[in-house]
Amino acid sequence: MNFPFAEKQITKNIFLREFKQNISSDELIWHLDKEDREITILESKGWKLQLDNQLPQKLVEGKTYFIPKMTYHRVIKGEGNLKIKLHKIT
Repeated sequence: MNFPFAEKQITKNIFLREFKQNISSDELIWHLDKEDREITILESKGWKLQLDNQLPQKLVEGKTYFIPKMTYHRVIKGEGNLKIKLHKIT
């Protein structure tokens, strides 16, 4: 499966991900994951996170967001690249 990001694994459950500014918004699809996740925003200019049945929220650099397992969500493209640290909570 092709993902819309580049990923580097840091530890068993921690990953660095980067979404490039030239990505098509069509690639940023609604999806769900099998584990709880915390994402810490390293770089973002106008990118947003939207959870199922919620309004999109701006991703703020330095802030951590929680995504419960089996919850539909997506990222919405902003300006520049989006860089996050992802912690999969198993």
